[in-house]
Amino acid sequence: MIGDHEFKKMDRKEFLKKSGLGALALTAGATGLTSDLFAGKAFANGKDEDDDHGQKDERRFGETKLHFDSDGKFKIVQFNDTQDDEDIDPRTVQLMERVLDAEKPGFVVMNGDNITGGTDTPDEVRKAINNIAMPMEERGIPWAITFGNHDEDSLANSGMNEEAMLGIYRAYKYNRNDAGAKGITGTGNMNLLIGGGRGGKDPVFNMWLLDSGRYAPKEIAGQNFQGYPSWDWLRMNQVNWYYETSVALEKKFGRKVPSLMFIHIPLWEYRFMWFASVDGRTEADHARAVIKHGIIGERNEDECPGPINSGMFSAILDRGDVKGVFCGHDHVNTYSGNYYGVMLGYCGNTGFGTYGLSGAERNRLRGARVYNLQANGGDVNVETHMVFAKDYGIDLIDPVTLARNADPGLVPDEGRNILK
Repeated sequence: MIGDHEFKKMDRKEFLKKSGLGALALTAGATGLTSDLFAGKAFANGKDEDDDHGQKDERRFGETKLHFDSDGKFKIVQFNDTQDDEDIDPRTVQLMERVLDAEKPGFVVMNGDNITGGTDTPDEVRKAINNIAMPMEERGIPWAITFGNHDEDSLANSGMNEEAMLGIYRAYKYNRNDAGAKGITGTGNMNLLIGGGRGGKDPVFNMWLLDSGRYAPKEIAGQNFQGYPSWDWLRMNQVNWYYETSVALEKKFGRKVPSLMFIHIPLWEYRFMWFASVDGRTEADHARAVIKHGIIGERNEDECPGPINSGMFSAILDRGDVKGVFCGHDHVNTYSGNYYGVMLGYCGNTGFGTYGLSGAERNRLRGARVYNLQANGGDVNVETHMVFAKDYGIDLIDPVTLARNADPGLVPDEGRNILK
């Protein structure tokens, strides 16, 4: 979880601009944006079910606006931790574009840490958002976001909180975020139903998009969190909202609607699954877990949940409608497995402008997660897998590596974009 990058001879923005890898190579004419994009009006042209204020009408409860195709198929792509400022690494956008062109999904989830610190004015926030919105907008692909712990990193300078950013996201033509559930913790908590083929109105599938928060409070009941994880957790009112909405959907449609849940910060159960244990941390524990839970993929850093177990997994087990929970946050984890009937999985990370593996392998796991849904009677089968930048021929060598070769005085720090 890295903040702004620092350089010995120039800051990151100046470095990228001088190296020819500066702000995203999009022009207003090529993107369908108004010509004053870089004057701060970074919104897609056109409206889609908008009101007079440019915001989309709120969906009625149980309404479907996405649909499976006539063969009973639907595809979702998840991008995680694009996590850059207005001078985005062009390879991040290149990766998004190539995945979208290859997979042709019906929906995209941008699952938190979509932008990061360094966006110090409202215009810079808009530009950073526009960088990651346009791959879907140009292709007419519906999409939505969740928030992560870094999206508000520049709040003190830009004055743009999550609510303000949600308004920017919602102004895009193909964005499907709504204002979010009222009276609960977080910004933009919502669910989105997918109807059957040929315009069927009854939902076949559901997506839960939840704000897993930013950081733990300084203290509770006079006790601080020193020695505990410093990140946030889903709060009980969010768990209750999921549970009650799930019950209401079942009551409305006469059956449970199968679903996936997207959150940025992982649940504690991810770690329990990896070791098939609450306390064990040995290779033998993990070997047992691989067999028990069918784990595939890599774990290159510890899971980073908050200090409190939210109880969301218990609620999910009780309701029995969530087929999988998928997160980001821990950039170099890509694993997934079946934990007592619920798939738990990571998406790695998409953004080249933030931390990755160490050394020459820094960008090896930049990628996206693909979900292939197949309606099967009253149920939906879900197949999921990772795709990686290397699969699309994207250059994995960093500009800092090139700079180091040209000037040995520029030394990378643990494979991250920090020059000492």
